[in-house]
Amino acid sequence: MNRLLEDLVKVMTLERLEMNLFRGESRDIGSPQVFGGQVLGQALMAATATVENRIVHSLHAYFLRRGDFNSPIVYEVDRARDGNHFSTRRIVAIQHGEQIFNMSASFQTAENGLEHQTEMPKVPPPDKLPDLESLSRDLPPGVPSNVRRMLQQKRPFEFRPVDPANFLRGGKSPPRKSIWLKAVAALPDDEALHRCLLAYVSDFNLLDTALMPHGISLTAANLVIASIDHAMWFHRSVRVDDWLLYAIDSPSASGARGFSRGSVFALDGRLVASTAQEGMLRVIS
Repeated sequence: MNRLLEDLVKVMTLERLEMNLFRGESRDIGSPQVFGGQVLGQALMAATATVENRIVHSLHAYFLRRGDFNSPIVYEVDRARDGNHFSTRRIVAIQHGEQIFNMSASFQTAENGLEHQTEMPKVPPPDKLPDLESLSRDLPPGVPSNVRRMLQQKRPFEFRPVDPANFLRGGKSPPRKSIWLKAVAALPDDEALHRCLLAYVSDFNLLDTALMPHGISLTAANLVIASIDHAMWFHRSVRVDDWLLYAIDSPSASGARGFSRGSVFALDGRLVASTAQEGMLRVIS
């Protein structure tokens, strides 16, 4: 397995302290705090460890405080309910004695039922597009060093934007984008792991979509941006080591908050997951 991907799987593998208590490591990916997707994925791994023969179908999370990537995070799972077909869990992430995150997740026994889905957007295939890492090598001289470090950091996922135009230029455009993504190497045949890793990677590219109609660059010095919440629904089986299309739009921004939503499609057109996120978008005058 690729070293970066192997390290991510290690980060998602939690230490069990008690029946419902877990501890996870943190990683510095170039952001000023623990990446929200890491906490999402670890919290889901903790909840999954308390459920048998059921797979997660939805999660709803709130980011309360910045996480410190120099310290471990403790996850406490409340086994709220185990019904005939569904199990519900509540998860609290604790660091330095304070809650930094909480989440509810629902798990379901596999069932057959009605089926329909929206169509995947018609976009160029990933093998016709450049990867984000190569695009980030040509950053303009004025990009701050911390932003340059974050964008040029090697990652366990490969990203190929459908519109590879320079996203740092700050030009106004409709709040819509699509990006292909996949893990950089093969992973074990473990549906729970793939869903946890999809939760991890789903936190990339969502919130900054709300900046697109305003002509504000993600690197703007007067911009304060932070995730407030994150919701996710898993519709069908998924493999994150195969190409996935993440189609994102932002229907609204108001009250110093931006709202974005995403649809995740497999290469064969299946809708495998949906996401939604609201975040703080504060422009300091």
